[in-house]
Amino acid sequence: MLEAPTVPELNVAHLQAELARLDARLHREYRRWVLAGENPGDEYRGLHISQQRAEQILGLQPFHSPGHAAALPADEAELYAGVERRSLEAAGNLVKLARAAGAPTRIDQLASGLGLDRIDLDIFLTCLAPHVDLRYERLYGFLQDDVTRRLPTVNLILDLVRGPGPERLDLLPRFHPQSPLMRQHLLEWTVVHNRGDESMLSRVLQPDASVVSWLLGKYEHGAALGPDAQLLGVQVSAEDRLLAGEVWPAVERMLNRVPIVALYGPDAAAHWATARLIAAAVGRPLLAVDVKSAGAQSGTLRDIVGLILRDAVLLDAVPFLMGWDTALEDGAPHPGVLQLLCEFPDVAIVAGRKTWLARGLDRDRPVLWAEFAKPSYQQRKALWGWFTGRSEGSGSSDTPDADLADLAGQFTLTAEQIRDAVATAGDESAIRGEAPGLDDFYAGARLHSNPNLAQLAKKVDPRYSWTDIILPRDQLSILREIVTTVRERPKVLEEWGVGKKLAASDGITVLFGGPPGTGKTMAAQVIAAELKLDLYKIDLSTVVSKYIGETEKNLERIFGEAQDSNAILFFDEADALFGKRSEVRDAHDRYANIEVSYLLQRMEAYDGVTILATNLRANLDEAFVRRLQFIVDFPFPEEDDRLRIWETLFPSDVPRAADLDFGLLARRFRLAGGNIRNIIVSAAFLAAADNVPVAMPHLLHGTRRELQKMGRLVDEADMALG
Repeated sequence: MLEAPTVPELNVAHLQAELARLDARLHREYRRWVLAGENPGDEYRGLHISQQRAEQILGLQPFHSPGHAAALPADEAELYAGVERRSLEAAGNLVKLARAAGAPTRIDQLASGLGLDRIDLDIFLTCLAPHVDLRYERLYGFLQDDVTRRLPTVNLILDLVRGPGPERLDLLPRFHPQSPLMRQHLLEWTVVHNRGDESMLSRVLQPDASVVSWLLGKYEHGAALGPDAQLLGVQVSAEDRLLAGEVWPAVERMLNRVPIVALYGPDAAAHWATARLIAAAVGRPLLAVDVKSAGAQSGTLRDIVGLILRDAVLLDAVPFLMGWDTALEDGAPHPGVLQLLCEFPDVAIVAGRKTWLARGLDRDRPVLWAEFAKPSYQQRKALWGWFTGRSEGSGSSDTPDADLADLAGQFTLTAEQIRDAVATAGDESAIRGEAPGLDDFYAGARLHSNPNLAQLAKKVDPRYSWTDIILPRDQLSILREIVTTVRERPKVLEEWGVGKKLAASDGITVLFGGPPGTGKTMAAQVIAAELKLDLYKIDLSTVVSKYIGETEKNLERIFGEAQDSNAILFFDEADALFGKRSEVRDAHDRYANIEVSYLLQRMEAYDGVTILATNLRANLDEAFVRRLQFIVDFPFPEEDDRLRIWETLFPSDVPRAADLDFGLLARRFRLAGGNIRNIIVSAAFLAAADNVPVAMPHLLHGTRRELQKMGRLVDEADMALG
């Protein structure tokens, strides 16, 4: 009993049967040439034009041109027609056999999937033949009377497919740019070297290389699809379902309507996971192409999308077009590009960061919009748990769940960023030969937040903790309340639903007011250190511009970059912008008020923590102050607080004389913490120059210089010891 042929065997047999028809046509054309008076034995054939040939062309001798070759005798014509019929019948039987086995041959897929009729397929096979058997090159050169023409011209294709006679020109529309063969880039015009502009009939065609490789059993995408195109067999995992989250059930329910699935939002990992789930649900591989990367290679966007969809048809794959924002013009793809998607016979997926409009085209095909914004707090907790090994079945971790909850609450990251942050934490801990710990995860989270903010603001490395800051009890309580609010935002705003009605955003706005040197910058550093968030300092005096509208542009750039940074923004020198908003008397007053309002609007929209520092708290507009969540007044320190500041700021490693009297300094000199810090630094340098421990004379000398800098009179009695 014979075994049924395998799929590769059927593919080869079908191709051979189709080429057998071509062989019959080639033999037929050869006979016509011979009957027209050609000499096949001419060793210079294709290299010269003989006198006899020239006379024939001029009509001085009987001659039948290639387009009007001699007619075959009836018996010969019937013989060739019979060979063609039998070859066509054999090919048809193979197609039926393959379809019955549930695996159509590739030529059958090509024709049915891309809408080719019999004539289109014959044209394509004529161009394909030299790429599967080199003997066709020699035959084509012979029949075209030119040994250098080893690929078929339009003229030869017409002769072989339709036969000689003027009616063969009826096939010329098959080579129009909008014909199935050319529109889908199955055939390409080939530039022949050392030839100028040629007539239509003299132009040369060859099949697309990626289609040829697919027909021969191995798909290799063309260069036009870019370096990152991938054909993936799909196996989904629990991670994919986690990444797709709550969006997947709605997408799955719609798949039976064969939609265009439009994924949008910043979470690229969720896009990939959803695409894999879709491909698995419909039982097909995934053809993933970055449209932006492909567009950088060559060709128009419409051509590139057409190539992707063509290959998806041939591969029976789900097309996954990433970087879809590249395809948008004024918030919508070109109608021609959208039409290609609507004509695709199965589910198609496009993915980008932006939402878009489907317009400019009558369509019956539904578009399924699936937004992947940054994951919710609960999703982030699950993602941190999964990637760190805290989820069931994913391993183990020494990181407590409560710590992961803090990570999820304080860093609004995408799934991709969380995955990368965990990997980076592992890199850092591997250097120490340890498993990653909580500090490593925080460092990874900071690193994979948007780093571009450093180009617009100064990153400050926090150096202070709660033990370093000296403030009255009430002010310290407010600072701790700020920290608590940041940590509990997810629970209050998301789990308890307060954010749905009572809070405009996740942002926290804070005002620090008080004289210079009273601890505003230190307090910002303490908060950043406690929350383990990056701190960026922006000097508002460099942001404010005298040109109308420029201040808003500068602020927009800062907040735009900060939106994905998970950082604390500390606006210092706010007095440059925040004065008491007055009655509008001229255009400058009006625009000054607009700048203040714009800043407040951006602060409220920012999902992180924004701190403003001003030395002129009393000058702030009441309406502005009312919209801030926290206000911390930093009073000028009294004697007891000044003593604590002296004791706290003086480094423990600095050598000190036994007679240092911080109480005397606190009592005599009414100075803020910033001034005291400067005095200690100056005294340390003086003592180092004397090569002795820091003593009272050094501190008193430093105090003298600090008072002089401040423009205050120096009372010599205060400079005396005792």
